Amino acid sequence: MKRKLTSMRRPADPLSAPVPIDRTRGKLLDAAGQVFAERGYDAATVREICRRAGANVAAVNYHFRDKLGLYAEVLNHLAQAAHVGQMRTALDQKASPEQILRDVIRARVRGLRGDNKPDWHFRIMAREFSNPTPALSGILKKISRPIYERLLETVGKITSLSPDGEKTQLCVNSVIGQILFYVFTDSVLTQVFPQTRMKTPEQLDRLADHIADFSLAYLRQIRKHGARVTAIGRR
Repeated sequence: MKRKLTSMRRPADPLSAPVPIDRTRGKLLDAAGQVFAERGYDAATVREICRRAGANVAAVNYHFRDKLGLYAEVLNHLAQAAHVGQMRTALDQKASPEQILRDVIRARVRGLRGDNKPDWHFRIMAREFSNPTPALSGILKKISRPIYERLLETVGKITSLSPDGEKTQLCVNSVIGQILFYVFTDSVLTQVFPQTRMKTPEQLDRLADHIADFSLAYLRQIRKHGARVTAIGRR
């Protein structure tokens, strides 16, 4: 059965300017992140969130209007932590498409640094990817899709293929997939292969360079050989 978020009020716009976080607001966001990560949106309650934050239940209505508004703001914080702003800046720069792609990858990979991120960031992401809520749809539509479309244009310029073509879409998916591999497997990967741990800025930049070099090598082959490489990819 398709899940519905029952609030009649509209959630906060995830692209709105960040609201200065006072002490109570900050505590509510942190407590909400923990509770939503543990229980999911449906099972989480405002009462439990406020109890952990040491706040009155009315504080949620004051700062976020309702539970849905609070959850939308939590997802907004996740998007900011993923360095969305830096990715947009990289896409807007006047540079070669190869350099733009490299800088977008670097911006996103730098968002993997977890030493100053609460653990609930990753657990909410895992919940949303496995069982997405309608609130995530708004984030994807307003934040992720515009970036994805710009990446299609960038990769299309590198390969000399149409940005709307299947091959271009597969290439962009492959670039994103390399990054998401480290987002979702870090804790397991570093237990099996501790030497692969990527946390310092220098390590993350090396990882970004590897993903960019790996991706650009193939994209340049497509541009060089054109239809022949594309046809081989469809076999």
